[in-house]
Amino acid sequence: MSNPLKKLAGQTMIYGLGTILPRFLNYFLTPILTYAFSAAEYGINGQLFAIISFLNIIFLFGMETTFFNFYSKNENKHEVYNNAILMLLVTSAIMGSVLILFSDSIAQSLSTPSVTYLPQFVVWCVIIIVSDAIMAVPFAKMRSDNQPLKFSLIKIINVLINAGLTVFFVLVCKPAYEHGEGNLFSSMYNPEIGIGYCFLSMAIANGVTLLLLSKQFISVKLNLNKELMLQMLKYTWPLIILGLAGMVNETLDRIILKELMLDKDAAQIALGIYSGCYKIAILMTIFIQAFRFAVEPFFFSQAADKNSKKLYAIIMKYFVIFCSFLFLGTMMNLEWIQYLVDEEYRAGLNVVPILLMANLCLGVVYNLSIWYKLSQKTGYGAIIAIIGAVVTIVINVAFVPQYGFTACAWATLAAYGTMMVVSYFLGQKQFPIKYNIRAISVFVIIALGFYGLSLTYQGLDNVILKLLLNNLFVILFAWLFYKLEFSNLKNVKNQLQS
Repeated sequence: MSNPLKKLAGQTMIYGLGTILPRFLNYFLTPILTYAFSAAEYGINGQLFAIISFLNIIFLFGMETTFFNFYSKNENKHEVYNNAILMLLVTSAIMGSVLILFSDSIAQSLSTPSVTYLPQFVVWCVIIIVSDAIMAVPFAKMRSDNQPLKFSLIKIINVLINAGLTVFFVLVCKPAYEHGEGNLFSSMYNPEIGIGYCFLSMAIANGVTLLLLSKQFISVKLNLNKELMLQMLKYTWPLIILGLAGMVNETLDRIILKELMLDKDAAQIALGIYSGCYKIAILMTIFIQAFRFAVEPFFFSQAADKNSKKLYAIIMKYFVIFCSFLFLGTMMNLEWIQYLVDEEYRAGLNVVPILLMANLCLGVVYNLSIWYKLSQKTGYGAIIAIIGAVVTIVINVAFVPQYGFTACAWATLAAYGTMMVVSYFLGQKQFPIKYNIRAISVFVIIALGFYGLSLTYQGLDNVILKLLLNNLFVILFAWLFYKLEFSNLKNVKNQLQS
Protein backbone atom coordinates (compact mmCIF):
# COMPACT_ATOMS: atom_id res chain seq x y z
CA MET A 1 0.00 0.00 0.00
CA SER A 2 1.54 3.31 -1.06
CA ASN A 3 1.43 6.32 1.21
CA PRO A 4 -1.74 8.24 0.18
CA LEU A 5 -0.46 11.40 1.84
CA LYS A 6 2.44 11.49 -0.62
CA LYS A 7 -0.02 11.41 -3.51
CA LEU A 8 -2.13 14.16 -1.93
CA ALA A 9 0.94 16.27 -1.10
CA GLY A 10 2.28 15.82 -4.64
CA GLN A 11 -0.99 16.84 -6.23
CA THR A 12 -1.33 19.76 -3.80
CA MET A 13 2.12 20.96 -4.89
CA ILE A 14 1.29 20.62 -8.60
CA TYR A 15 -2.09 22.28 -8.22
CA GLY A 16 -0.22 24.83 -6.16
CA LEU A 17 1.75 25.77 -9.26
CA GLY A 18 -1.55 26.82 -10.77
CA THR A 19 -2.69 28.43 -7.53
CA ILE A 20 0.41 29.60 -5.67
CA LEU A 21 2.14 31.23 -8.64
CA PRO A 22 -1.00 33.15 -9.61
CA ARG A 23 -1.50 34.21 -6.01
CA PHE A 24 2.13 35.23 -5.67
CA LEU A 25 1.84 37.26 -8.85
CA ASN A 26 -1.27 38.90 -7.41
CA TYR A 27 0.74 39.36 -4.21
CA PHE A 28 3.38 41.05 -6.38
CA LEU A 29 0.66 43.27 -7.86
CA THR A 30 -0.51 44.39 -4.41
CA PRO A 31 2.44 46.76 -3.73
CA ILE A 32 2.30 47.99 -7.33
CA LEU A 33 -1.39 48.88 -7.02
CA THR A 34 -1.30 50.21 -3.46
CA TYR A 35 1.67 52.46 -4.24
CA ALA A 36 0.14 53.61 -7.55
CA PHE A 37 -3.42 54.29 -6.35
CA SER A 38 -4.95 55.80 -3.24
CA ALA A 39 -6.83 53.69 -0.72
CA ALA A 40 -10.10 55.15 -2.02
CA GLU A 41 -9.26 54.06 -5.59
CA TYR A 42 -8.02 50.66 -4.42
CA GLY A 43 -11.35 50.25 -2.67
CA ILE A 44 -12.91 49.87 -6.14
CA ASN A 45 -10.67 46.85 -6.68
CA GLY A 46 -11.62 45.32 -3.32
CA GLN A 47 -15.34 45.84 -3.71
CA LEU A 48 -15.70 44.69 -7.31
CA PHE A 49 -13.57 41.59 -6.83
CA ALA A 50 -15.69 40.76 -3.77
CA ILE A 51 -18.81 41.10 -5.94
CA ILE A 52 -17.19 38.93 -8.62
CA SER A 53 -16.52 36.21 -6.01
CA PHE A 54 -20.11 36.42 -4.83
CA LEU A 55 -21.60 36.24 -8.33
CA ASN A 56 -19.27 33.39 -9.29
CA ILE A 57 -21.24 31.23 -6.83
CA ILE A 58 -24.56 32.15 -8.43
CA PHE A 59 -23.29 31.58 -11.98
CA LEU A 60 -21.59 28.28 -11.08
CA PHE A 61 -24.47 27.10 -8.79
CA GLY A 62 -22.47 24.27 -7.20
CA MET A 63 -21.87 22.53 -10.53
CA GLU A 64 -18.18 21.91 -9.83
CA THR A 65 -18.79 19.65 -6.80
CA THR A 66 -21.87 18.16 -8.49
CA PHE A 67 -19.70 17.27 -11.48
CA PHE A 68 -17.16 15.53 -9.21
CA ASN A 69 -19.91 13.50 -7.55
CA PHE A 70 -21.61 12.28 -10.75
CA TYR A 71 -18.43 11.97 -12.80
CA SER A 72 -16.91 9.60 -10.22
CA LYS A 73 -20.01 7.35 -10.17
CA ASN A 74 -21.53 7.33 -13.66
CA GLU A 75 -20.21 5.05 -16.37
CA ASN A 76 -21.17 7.51 -19.10
CA LYS A 77 -18.78 10.24 -17.99
CA HIS A 78 -19.09 12.27 -21.17
CA GLU A 79 -22.83 12.62 -20.62
CA VAL A 80 -22.18 14.07 -17.15
CA TYR A 81 -19.63 16.48 -18.63
CA ASN A 82 -21.97 17.43 -21.49
CA ASN A 83 -24.87 18.13 -19.13
CA ALA A 84 -22.75 20.27 -16.79
CA ILE A 85 -21.33 22.37 -19.63
CA LEU A 86 -24.71 22.95 -21.30
CA MET A 87 -26.41 24.03 -18.08
CA LEU A 88 -23.63 26.51 -17.31
CA LEU A 89 -23.57 27.93 -20.85
CA VAL A 90 -27.32 28.61 -20.88
CA THR A 91 -27.61 30.10 -17.38
CA SER A 92 -24.43 32.20 -17.72
CA ALA A 93 -25.58 33.67 -21.02
CA ILE A 94 -28.94 34.69 -19.56
CA MET A 95 -27.67 36.16 -16.29
CA GLY A 96 -24.67 37.85 -17.94
CA SER A 97 -26.89 39.57 -20.49
CA VAL A 98 -29.15 40.95 -17.75
CA LEU A 99 -26.19 42.40 -15.81
CA ILE A 100 -24.72 44.06 -18.91
CA LEU A 101 -28.13 45.52 -19.76
CA PHE A 102 -28.20 47.28 -16.37
CA SER A 103 -24.48 48.11 -16.21
CA ASP A 104 -25.07 51.90 -16.13
CA SER A 105 -27.42 51.67 -13.16
CA ILE A 106 -25.15 49.24 -11.29
CA ALA A 107 -22.09 51.50 -11.75
CA GLN A 108 -24.03 54.54 -10.58
CA SER A 109 -25.28 52.76 -7.45
CA LEU A 110 -21.71 51.78 -6.46
CA SER A 111 -20.20 55.26 -6.96
CA THR A 112 -19.47 57.66 -4.08
CA PRO A 113 -19.05 61.46 -4.15
CA SER A 114 -15.26 61.06 -4.51
CA VAL A 115 -14.98 57.85 -6.58
CA THR A 116 -16.76 56.99 -9.83
CA TYR A 117 -17.43 53.42 -10.97
CA LEU A 118 -17.67 53.33 -14.77
CA PRO A 119 -20.18 51.10 -16.64
CA GLN A 120 -17.17 49.51 -18.41
CA PHE A 121 -16.07 48.14 -15.02
CA VAL A 122 -19.36 46.27 -14.74
CA VAL A 123 -19.12 44.90 -18.29
CA TRP A 124 -15.56 43.67 -17.74
CA CYS A 125 -16.58 42.08 -14.44
CA VAL A 126 -19.46 40.26 -16.16
CA ILE A 127 -17.04 38.92 -18.79
CA ILE A 128 -14.81 37.64 -15.97
CA ILE A 129 -17.73 36.02 -14.14
CA VAL A 130 -19.24 34.35 -17.22
CA SER A 131 -15.90 33.03 -18.46
CA ASP A 132 -14.99 31.75 -14.97
CA ALA A 133 -18.27 29.83 -14.83
CA ILE A 134 -18.03 28.13 -18.21
CA MET A 135 -14.36 27.25 -17.66
CA ALA A 136 -15.03 25.66 -14.26
CA VAL A 137 -16.19 22.25 -15.53
CA PRO A 138 -13.32 21.74 -18.01
CA PHE A 139 -10.91 22.54 -15.17
CA ALA A 140 -12.83 20.19 -12.86
CA LYS A 141 -12.56 17.44 -15.48
CA MET A 142 -8.78 17.86 -15.51
CA ARG A 143 -8.75 17.43 -11.73
CA SER A 144 -10.94 14.33 -11.91
CA ASP A 145 -8.80 12.85 -14.70
CA ASN A 146 -5.62 13.49 -12.67
CA GLN A 147 -4.19 16.09 -15.04
CA PRO A 148 -2.75 18.58 -12.53
CA LEU A 149 0.11 19.64 -14.82
CA LYS A 150 -2.24 20.62 -17.65
CA PHE A 151 -4.52 22.33 -15.13
CA SER A 152 -1.64 24.32 -13.63
CA LEU A 153 -0.08 25.27 -16.97
CA ILE A 154 -3.29 26.85 -18.27
CA LYS A 155 -3.87 28.61 -14.94
CA ILE A 156 -0.32 29.97 -15.01
CA ILE A 157 -0.72 31.27 -18.57
CA ASN A 158 -3.92 33.01 -17.48
CA VAL A 159 -2.31 34.81 -14.58
CA LEU A 160 0.85 35.71 -16.52
CA ILE A 161 -1.30 37.49 -19.10
CA ASN A 162 -3.38 39.12 -16.39
CA ALA A 163 -0.40 40.27 -14.34
CA GLY A 164 1.60 41.29 -17.42
CA LEU A 165 -1.19 43.50 -18.75
CA THR A 166 -1.82 45.04 -15.31
CA VAL A 167 1.87 45.89 -14.93
CA PHE A 168 1.91 47.28 -18.48
CA PHE A 169 -1.04 49.61 -17.87
CA VAL A 170 0.03 50.71 -14.37
CA LEU A 171 3.83 50.88 -14.59
CA VAL A 172 4.28 51.76 -18.28
CA CYS A 173 1.19 53.53 -19.63
CA LYS A 174 0.19 55.39 -16.45
CA PRO A 175 3.60 57.07 -15.89
CA ALA A 176 3.86 57.87 -19.62
CA TYR A 177 0.48 59.63 -19.45
CA GLU A 178 1.28 61.48 -16.20
CA HIS A 179 4.64 62.70 -17.56
CA GLY A 180 2.95 63.96 -20.72
CA GLU A 181 5.18 61.93 -23.02
CA GLY A 182 2.64 61.96 -25.82
CA ASN A 183 3.63 58.57 -27.20
CA LEU A 184 1.75 55.33 -27.92
CA PHE A 185 1.95 54.20 -24.29
CA SER A 186 0.49 57.42 -22.90
CA SER A 187 -2.36 57.27 -25.43
CA MET A 188 -3.29 53.78 -24.12
CA TYR A 189 -4.02 55.09 -20.62
CA ASN A 190 -7.25 56.74 -19.53
CA PRO A 191 -7.08 58.24 -15.99
CA GLU A 192 -10.84 57.85 -15.62
CA ILE A 193 -10.38 54.09 -15.84
CA GLY A 194 -7.40 53.97 -13.47
CA ILE A 195 -7.69 50.91 -11.21
CA GLY A 196 -10.25 49.55 -13.69
CA TYR A 197 -7.41 48.29 -15.88
CA CYS A 198 -7.15 45.38 -13.41
CA PHE A 199 -10.57 44.17 -14.57
CA LEU A 200 -9.81 44.74 -18.24
CA SER A 201 -6.57 42.74 -17.87
CA MET A 202 -8.36 39.83 -16.22
CA ALA A 203 -11.13 39.84 -18.82
CA ILE A 204 -8.54 39.63 -21.63
CA ALA A 205 -6.65 36.85 -19.79
CA ASN A 206 -9.86 34.85 -19.40
CA GLY A 207 -10.60 35.27 -23.09
CA VAL A 208 -7.22 33.77 -23.98
CA THR A 209 -7.81 30.94 -21.50
CA LEU A 210 -11.12 30.13 -23.19
CA LEU A 211 -9.23 29.77 -26.46
CA LEU A 212 -6.77 27.39 -24.80
CA LEU A 213 -9.72 25.33 -23.54
CA SER A 214 -11.56 25.39 -26.87
CA LYS A 215 -10.94 21.67 -27.49
CA GLN A 216 -12.80 20.93 -24.27
CA PHE A 217 -15.95 22.48 -25.78
CA ILE A 218 -15.78 20.91 -29.25
CA SER A 219 -17.08 17.56 -27.98
CA VAL A 220 -20.12 19.17 -26.32
CA LYS A 221 -23.38 18.24 -28.00
CA LEU A 222 -26.64 20.19 -27.80
CA ASN A 223 -28.30 17.17 -26.27
CA LEU A 224 -29.32 17.49 -22.62
CA ASN A 225 -30.12 14.32 -20.67
CA LYS A 226 -33.17 15.59 -18.76
CA GLU A 227 -33.25 12.70 -16.27
CA LEU A 228 -29.59 13.21 -15.40
CA MET A 229 -30.12 16.98 -15.30
CA LEU A 230 -32.85 16.60 -12.65
CA GLN A 231 -30.60 14.32 -10.57
CA MET A 232 -27.74 16.81 -10.81
CA LEU A 233 -29.99 19.74 -9.90
CA LYS A 234 -31.37 17.83 -6.90
CA TYR A 235 -27.82 17.27 -5.67
CA THR A 236 -26.62 20.79 -6.45
CA TRP A 237 -29.37 23.05 -5.10
CA PRO A 238 -28.18 22.83 -1.47
CA LEU A 239 -24.67 23.60 -2.74
CA ILE A 240 -25.99 26.86 -4.23
CA ILE A 241 -27.24 27.89 -0.79
CA LEU A 242 -23.99 26.67 0.75
CA GLY A 243 -21.95 28.64 -1.76
CA LEU A 244 -23.98 31.82 -1.40
CA ALA A 245 -23.82 31.65 2.38
CA GLY A 246 -20.11 30.92 2.12
CA MET A 247 -19.58 34.00 -0.03
CA VAL A 248 -21.56 36.06 2.47
CA ASN A 249 -18.97 34.99 5.04
CA GLU A 250 -16.04 35.63 2.70
CA THR A 251 -16.96 38.78 0.78
CA LEU A 252 -20.05 40.49 2.22
CA ASP A 253 -17.93 42.68 4.50
CA ARG A 254 -16.22 44.32 1.52
CA ILE A 255 -19.50 44.64 -0.37
CA ILE A 256 -21.52 46.35 2.39
CA LEU A 257 -18.79 48.20 4.30
CA LYS A 258 -19.65 51.43 2.49
CA GLU A 259 -23.34 50.96 3.23
CA LEU A 260 -22.81 50.48 6.96
CA MET A 261 -20.46 53.43 7.50
CA LEU A 262 -22.10 56.85 7.54
CA ASP A 263 -19.25 58.78 5.89
CA LYS A 264 -19.14 57.29 2.37
CA ASP A 265 -15.80 58.83 1.43
CA ALA A 266 -14.20 57.55 4.64
CA ALA A 267 -15.84 54.20 3.98
CA GLN A 268 -14.27 54.05 0.50
CA ILE A 269 -10.83 54.64 2.05
CA ALA A 270 -11.50 52.04 4.78
CA LEU A 271 -12.52 49.56 2.09
CA GLY A 272 -9.20 50.10 0.32
CA ILE A 273 -7.18 49.71 3.52
CA TYR A 274 -9.04 46.54 4.49
CA SER A 275 -8.67 45.06 1.00
CA GLY A 276 -4.94 45.81 0.99
CA CYS A 277 -4.36 44.21 4.41
CA TYR A 278 -6.53 41.25 3.41
CA LYS A 279 -3.86 40.46 0.81
CA ILE A 280 -1.19 40.15 3.53
CA ALA A 281 -2.97 37.03 4.77
CA ILE A 282 -2.42 35.56 1.30
CA LEU A 283 0.00 32.74 2.23
CA MET A 284 -2.68 30.97 4.23
CA THR A 285 -5.23 31.54 1.46
CA ILE A 286 -2.84 30.22 -1.19
CA PHE A 287 -2.21 26.97 0.66
CA ILE A 288 -5.88 26.40 1.47
CA GLN A 289 -6.89 27.01 -2.15
CA ALA A 290 -4.23 24.63 -3.50
CA PHE A 291 -5.19 22.06 -0.87
CA ARG A 292 -8.89 22.34 -1.75
CA PHE A 293 -8.22 21.80 -5.45
CA ALA A 294 -6.31 18.61 -4.68
CA VAL A 295 -8.28 17.24 -1.74
CA GLU A 296 -11.87 17.34 -3.05
CA PRO A 297 -11.39 14.80 -5.87
CA PHE A 298 -8.95 12.92 -3.59
CA PHE A 299 -11.61 12.52 -0.89
CA PHE A 300 -14.12 11.17 -3.40
CA SER A 301 -11.56 8.75 -4.84
CA GLN A 302 -10.69 7.36 -1.39
CA ALA A 303 -14.30 7.01 -0.18
CA ALA A 304 -14.57 3.27 -0.91
CA ASP A 305 -11.37 2.40 1.00
CA LYS A 306 -12.00 0.76 4.38
CA ASN A 307 -9.37 2.99 5.99
CA SER A 308 -10.68 6.21 4.47
CA LYS A 309 -11.91 7.70 7.77
CA LYS A 310 -8.51 7.18 9.39
CA LEU A 311 -6.92 8.85 6.39
CA TYR A 312 -9.29 11.84 6.60
CA ALA A 313 -8.37 12.26 10.29
CA ILE A 314 -4.64 12.17 9.54
CA ILE A 315 -5.03 14.71 6.72
CA MET A 316 -6.91 17.04 9.06
CA LYS A 317 -4.17 16.89 11.70
CA TYR A 318 -1.30 17.77 9.39
CA PHE A 319 -3.37 20.35 7.56
CA VAL A 320 -4.01 22.27 10.78
CA ILE A 321 -0.40 21.95 11.91
CA PHE A 322 0.87 23.38 8.62
CA CYS A 323 -1.67 26.22 8.73
CA SER A 324 -0.53 27.00 12.29
CA PHE A 325 3.03 27.20 10.98
CA LEU A 326 1.92 29.59 8.22
CA PHE A 327 0.11 31.76 10.78
CA LEU A 328 3.21 31.95 12.95
CA GLY A 329 5.57 32.52 10.03
CA THR A 330 3.47 35.40 8.68
CA MET A 331 2.99 37.14 12.02
CA MET A 332 6.63 36.75 13.04
CA ASN A 333 7.70 38.47 9.79
CA LEU A 334 5.01 41.14 9.57
CA GLU A 335 7.68 43.72 10.32
CA TRP A 336 8.89 43.47 6.70
CA ILE A 337 5.81 41.95 5.04
CA GLN A 338 3.91 45.17 5.83
CA TYR A 339 5.95 46.99 3.16
CA LEU A 340 3.99 45.11 0.51
CA VAL A 341 1.40 47.85 0.94
CA ASP A 342 1.87 51.61 0.99
CA GLU A 343 2.02 53.40 4.35
CA GLU A 344 -1.59 54.60 4.00
CA TYR A 345 -2.79 50.98 4.13
CA ARG A 346 -0.80 49.91 7.21
CA ALA A 347 -3.42 51.37 9.52
CA GLY A 348 -5.24 48.07 9.02
CA LEU A 349 -2.46 45.65 10.03
CA ASN A 350 -4.35 44.80 13.21
CA VAL A 351 -6.75 42.65 11.15
CA VAL A 352 -4.03 40.37 9.73
CA PRO A 353 -3.81 37.84 12.64
CA ILE A 354 -7.60 37.76 12.85
CA LEU A 355 -7.93 37.00 9.14
CA LEU A 356 -5.19 34.36 9.29
CA MET A 357 -7.00 32.46 12.04
CA ALA A 358 -10.28 32.89 10.15
CA ASN A 359 -8.71 31.26 7.11
CA LEU A 360 -7.38 28.41 9.24
CA CYS A 361 -10.93 27.78 10.47
CA LEU A 362 -12.17 27.90 6.86
CA GLY A 363 -9.63 25.26 5.90
CA VAL A 364 -10.90 23.02 8.69
CA VAL A 365 -14.44 23.57 7.39
CA TYR A 366 -13.29 22.33 3.94
CA ASN A 367 -11.87 19.20 5.58
CA LEU A 368 -15.00 18.60 7.63
CA SER A 369 -17.29 19.12 4.63
CA ILE A 370 -16.43 15.64 3.38
CA TRP A 371 -18.99 14.05 5.69
CA TYR A 372 -22.04 15.63 4.05
CA LYS A 373 -20.63 15.45 0.52
CA LEU A 374 -19.87 11.73 0.72
CA SER A 375 -23.09 10.85 2.53
CA GLN A 376 -25.19 12.75 -0.07
CA LYS A 377 -26.47 15.10 2.65
CA THR A 378 -25.45 18.40 1.09
CA GLY A 379 -28.46 20.05 2.73
CA TYR A 380 -26.50 19.99 5.99
CA GLY A 381 -23.73 21.91 4.27
CA ALA A 382 -26.25 24.59 3.32
CA ILE A 383 -27.50 24.80 6.91
CA ILE A 384 -23.95 25.15 8.26
CA ALA A 385 -23.13 27.89 5.76
CA ILE A 386 -26.37 29.74 6.52
CA ILE A 387 -25.50 29.73 10.23
CA GLY A 388 -22.14 31.26 9.36
CA ALA A 389 -23.82 33.84 7.12
CA VAL A 390 -26.18 34.88 9.92
CA VAL A 391 -23.19 35.37 12.25
CA THR A 392 -21.43 37.43 9.55
CA ILE A 393 -24.43 39.67 8.90
CA VAL A 394 -25.29 40.23 12.57
CA ILE A 395 -21.74 41.18 13.61
CA ASN A 396 -21.17 43.41 10.60
CA VAL A 397 -24.47 45.25 10.99
CA ALA A 398 -24.03 45.63 14.77
CA PHE A 399 -20.37 46.67 14.95
CA VAL A 400 -19.11 48.03 11.60
CA PRO A 401 -20.74 51.48 12.09
CA GLN A 402 -18.63 51.92 15.26
CA TYR A 403 -15.50 49.82 14.65
CA GLY A 404 -15.20 49.85 10.85
CA PHE A 405 -13.20 47.17 9.05
CA THR A 406 -11.86 45.68 12.32
CA ALA A 407 -15.39 44.43 12.98
CA CYS A 408 -15.40 42.91 9.48
CA ALA A 409 -12.35 40.81 10.35
CA TRP A 410 -13.80 39.62 13.67
CA ALA A 411 -17.07 38.77 11.91
CA THR A 412 -15.15 36.59 9.44
CA LEU A 413 -13.37 34.73 12.25
CA ALA A 414 -16.59 34.31 14.24
CA ALA A 415 -18.45 32.98 11.18
CA TYR A 416 -15.82 30.42 10.16
CA GLY A 417 -15.24 29.42 13.77
CA THR A 418 -18.95 28.81 14.28
CA MET A 419 -19.22 26.84 11.04
CA MET A 420 -16.23 24.73 12.08
CA VAL A 421 -17.74 23.83 15.46
CA VAL A 422 -21.23 23.14 14.09
CA SER A 423 -19.89 21.02 11.22
CA TYR A 424 -17.70 19.01 13.57
CA PHE A 425 -20.50 18.06 15.96
CA LEU A 426 -23.04 17.35 13.20
CA GLY A 427 -20.44 15.27 11.39
CA GLN A 428 -19.70 13.19 14.48
CA LYS A 429 -23.37 12.20 14.57
CA GLN A 430 -23.90 11.61 10.86
CA PHE A 431 -20.47 10.44 9.64
CA PRO A 432 -18.19 9.94 12.67
CA ILE A 433 -14.46 10.41 12.13
CA LYS A 434 -12.03 10.14 15.03
CA TYR A 435 -9.99 13.31 14.65
CA ASN A 436 -6.95 13.78 16.87
CA ILE A 437 -8.30 16.89 18.60
CA ARG A 438 -5.55 16.79 21.23
CA ALA A 439 -2.66 16.99 18.75
CA ILE A 440 -4.47 19.58 16.64
CA SER A 441 -5.19 21.79 19.67
CA VAL A 442 -1.63 21.53 21.00
CA PHE A 443 -0.06 22.95 17.84
CA VAL A 444 -2.67 25.71 17.44
CA ILE A 445 -2.15 26.75 21.07
CA ILE A 446 1.65 26.68 20.65
CA ALA A 447 1.43 28.93 17.56
CA LEU A 448 -0.90 31.38 19.32
CA GLY A 449 1.25 31.25 22.46
CA PHE A 450 4.44 32.08 20.55
CA TYR A 451 2.65 34.94 18.82
CA GLY A 452 1.42 36.22 22.19
CA LEU A 453 4.95 36.11 23.61
CA SER A 454 6.25 38.10 20.63
CA LEU A 455 3.84 40.92 21.47
CA THR A 456 5.65 41.51 24.78
CA TYR A 457 8.70 42.97 23.02
CA GLN A 458 7.08 44.68 20.02
CA GLY A 459 8.21 48.02 21.43
CA LEU A 460 11.85 47.23 20.61
CA ASP A 461 13.42 49.85 18.34
CA ASN A 462 15.89 47.36 16.87
CA VAL A 463 13.96 45.79 13.98
CA ILE A 464 16.68 43.23 13.20
CA LEU A 465 16.75 41.98 16.79
CA LYS A 466 12.96 41.80 16.82
CA LEU A 467 12.90 39.71 13.62
CA LEU A 468 15.60 37.39 14.96
CA LEU A 469 13.66 36.79 18.17
CA ASN A 470 10.45 36.29 16.21
CA ASN A 471 11.95 33.73 13.86
CA LEU A 472 13.45 31.79 16.76
CA PHE A 473 9.83 31.01 17.62
CA VAL A 474 9.22 29.83 14.04
CA ILE A 475 12.27 27.54 14.26
CA LEU A 476 11.17 26.27 17.68
CA PHE A 477 7.71 25.45 16.30
CA ALA A 478 9.30 23.46 13.45
CA TRP A 479 11.55 21.66 15.96
CA LEU A 480 8.56 20.72 18.13
CA PHE A 481 6.80 19.31 15.09
CA TYR A 482 9.89 17.25 14.28
CA LYS A 483 10.10 15.88 17.81
CA LEU A 484 6.39 15.22 18.32
CA GLU A 485 5.01 14.33 14.90
CA PHE A 486 7.64 13.63 12.25
CA SER A 487 7.95 9.94 13.11
CA ASN A 488 4.14 9.59 12.93
CA LEU A 489 4.12 11.30 9.54
CA LYS A 490 6.70 8.82 8.21
CA ASN A 491 4.58 5.88 9.40
CA VAL A 492 1.20 6.85 7.96
CA LYS A 493 0.82 3.45 6.30
CA ASN A 494 1.14 1.71 9.68
CA GLN A 495 -1.42 4.08 11.21
CA LEU A 496 -3.91 3.26 8.46
CA GLN A 497 -3.44 -0.48 8.84
CA SER A 498 -3.62 -0.51 12.65
